[in-house]
Amino acid sequence: MNYRFQNLLGAPYRGGNIVLSENIFLISPVGNRISVTDLIKSQTQTLPCEANSNISRVAVSPDGNFVIAVDENAQSLFINLRRRVVLHRMTFKSSVSTLKFSPDGAHIAVAIGKLLQIWRSPGFRKEFFPFHLVRTFANCDGTITTLDWAPDSNYLLAGSKDITARLFSLKKFKDYEKPFLFLGHRDVIVGAFFGTEKKSGRVNKAYTISRDGAIFSWNLIDVDGSGTRFEGQISPPPSPGTPEQNPELDSKGDVDLRNSKKRKILEDSDSKLDEFPLHRGKWELSRKDFFMQAPAKLTACDYHQGLDLVVVGFSNGVFGLYQMPDFVCIHLLSISRERITTAAFNQLGNWLTFGCAKLGQLLVWEWHSESYILKQQGHYFDVNCLEYSPDSQLLATGADDNKVKVWTASSGFCFVTFSEHTNAVTALHFMAGNHCLLSASLDGTVRAWDLFRYRNFRTFTTPSSRQFVSLASDPSGEVICAGTLDSFEIFVWSMKTGRLLDILSGHEGPVHGLMFSPTNAILASSSWDRTVRLWDVFEGKGAVETFPHTHDVLTVVYHPDGKQLACSTLDGQIHFWDTMDGQLMYTIEGRRDIAGGRLMTDRRTAANSSSGKCFTTICYSADGSYILAGGNSKYICMYEVAEQVLLRRFQVSHNKSLDGVLDLLNSKNMTDAGPLELIDDDLSDIEEGIDRQTRGKLGYDLPGSMLNKGRPVVRTKHLRIAPTGRSWAAATTEGVLMYSIDDAFIFDPTDLDVDITPERVDTALMEDQPQRALLLSLRLNEDSLVKKCILAVKPSDIPAVALSIPVKYLQRSIEAFADLLESCPHLEFMLRWCQELCRAHGHTIQQNSRSMLPALRSLQKAITRLHQDLADTCSSNEYLLKYLCCSAGVKS
Repeated sequence: MNYRFQNLLGAPYRGGNIVLSENIFLISPVGNRISVTDLIKSQTQTLPCEANSNISRVAVSPDGNFVIAVDENAQSLFINLRRRVVLHRMTFKSSVSTLKFSPDGAHIAVAIGKLLQIWRSPGFRKEFFPFHLVRTFANCDGTITTLDWAPDSNYLLAGSKDITARLFSLKKFKDYEKPFLFLGHRDVIVGAFFGTEKKSGRVNKAYTISRDGAIFSWNLIDVDGSGTRFEGQISPPPSPGTPEQNPELDSKGDVDLRNSKKRKILEDSDSKLDEFPLHRGKWELSRKDFFMQAPAKLTACDYHQGLDLVVVGFSNGVFGLYQMPDFVCIHLLSISRERITTAAFNQLGNWLTFGCAKLGQLLVWEWHSESYILKQQGHYFDVNCLEYSPDSQLLATGADDNKVKVWTASSGFCFVTFSEHTNAVTALHFMAGNHCLLSASLDGTVRAWDLFRYRNFRTFTTPSSRQFVSLASDPSGEVICAGTLDSFEIFVWSMKTGRLLDILSGHEGPVHGLMFSPTNAILASSSWDRTVRLWDVFEGKGAVETFPHTHDVLTVVYHPDGKQLACSTLDGQIHFWDTMDGQLMYTIEGRRDIAGGRLMTDRRTAANSSSGKCFTTICYSADGSYILAGGNSKYICMYEVAEQVLLRRFQVSHNKSLDGVLDLLNSKNMTDAGPLELIDDDLSDIEEGIDRQTRGKLGYDLPGSMLNKGRPVVRTKHLRIAPTGRSWAAATTEGVLMYSIDDAFIFDPTDLDVDITPERVDTALMEDQPQRALLLSLRLNEDSLVKKCILAVKPSDIPAVALSIPVKYLQRSIEAFADLLESCPHLEFMLRWCQELCRAHGHTIQQNSRSMLPALRSLQKAITRLHQDLADTCSSNEYLLKYLCCSAGVKS
């Protein structure tokens, strides 16, 4: 029952800016969550904290410890990136266009409309007012679009929609009245950056980039008011005895007022001797350059100070890399036909990161070798179906964008995309053996995919075109069945030959549910004609039995033992049937459990509305003790099957940008023309990414989508529990949500007394009593102690210790071995443990296989993954191993 949010798949990027931390971590907003991608390990993790609406801007601290995220409603989250928890919350007075940490991490610059605010950066300490406003600048005449800090964290360069850039000073000076203006552009400023000298690191230039594709270079030429030009050149040290060596004396021995004034300026600015007061300097426009990509607009840019490189992205999908200040084009390539919404350098400057909100795509490109480091893209439309592989390592998804994607469940990365379907993908099924995937589509085909060669090796079709919405395969993998949307038939093919074997007729409505019994070849089908039918496919006798209902049947699933059948109906009930006797066992009334959330177009409150309160997808757990159910609601319900009670409700999302999340709507947002949020704003230039795309090709499955005008509705389309029972996934509006069992400490008071403590476990290990120590740790049920005791056993003592493990702690021990196999480097030691445990308790495991099935599948998953890694290592070093063997033979 201790399922916690683990990850979010299917939508790596939906808009907003992206940042890189510590040179390898890519941080991007995903709806109202934050996704962190490790570019070295190729792993993606989504933080469990949620904002109230879609996140528009993120910034990371220089040390990589903190992330601040601001949503569309100007509410911010200050997150500890290491612990993945929210430390502070803050609401700004208006929407935030951009924000950035200072290089020393002490301040945060926030652009709120025309205002530029400087806030003190909070830390780990708990405070009543963690955010402290330091300064506010109100000099801009338009919305601020870009910010950049000077390396000393004392100055800011801000560009705005008033086609100017301004230089601001964090400290107050007596002679500082108005910020310096960078003028000359004819369009909105997209980027403004400080340039530094490579040797000294001093600021000596600046760059401003506008939306029309112009880049202006500015030089700092007049620092002290003396007319001395400073263009990054270091003057030689003055000779001893000269007036330059003693600045207060001139050649006549009098006080040099000019140099005294210069020293006074430096003292007033409280700067170091090697720093220049930028507010005192004068900036000269040295050159104007143009990217020449009209009529395309420049939409994203970034600058790397160390390499003096500028990267720009345009609305036509073209990006360019330029060496400054000579404006030399290094690369000019096209990566898509849609606008590039964000571009960024990593810390070393060798990787370029691009994001395209329209396609939901993230790219990380190494410009030296011209190769991809990362290329991830989510589904363009909602995910319709998903399926776990038999070993729970892979997760396949199908969506309205005609694509089938296969993800690695542990890393969250998509490693293959199949795009041969020409219409929406509606059903998926993994064959036994983990190497073949089946997919059904509205284009009238069922395709088989080879996960070794990544190709479509067989296509199943019908004499006339049909639309398939359900898919199933018998346990042996010899027969493939698919249900249709239009002809109400079930088609049966041979997997080996691809020949159509039979057509099962009898339903009078779309066949939306198909599943074979896990124990025999009986096929169960559910239809909108208010019946569930059982078919004997191999005998060809037609429908064996029919279970009538009073409402349309939406889906059907078998219990893992094959003796029970569960189906959901349109009236919000889940019916359980005995497949042996054909009798209705019991019914769960889930109408009130799934109810919640009011749409913008609803004329009734959420409590009084009766539309959509039903389960469109259900799934049994690995051991069959509970069932998950979801539908057109913000809730996913978990029921205990034997007692028919609600165990827990999972809320899909708290994102107020989705329709159907709020139970009560604000009456102030209602106008004569309808809800204020649903009125089109043709003058708005707000970027719309795939989070605004809701209408796919399954128009019948999107009620009210035409009325919502693109506002996504929260719902769950498909549910699947992993065969290991350790995790489950849900295809929702937000993407594919993955939940897993929390591995944190769980206290179990069974068989405990005052003498069983962690100190006693350590004492037993010191006294060389591994059996007693392992038994005490299992009774305490603390994961770290159990693993510590397992690793402390000597290899010669493993058979005796494995035999002494009580039967009631056997499942807990298997779970610990499965976790250790994935992280422990002592492979032979762990495999010896598993072997001896199976020898000592093989008969007990066989008798209790049903209750231990999730733990056994987790162990099988770990061993299979280990076997694959070792096989790949040995195959890649085959010739080296042969050479070593031959060399050893020659020497002997």
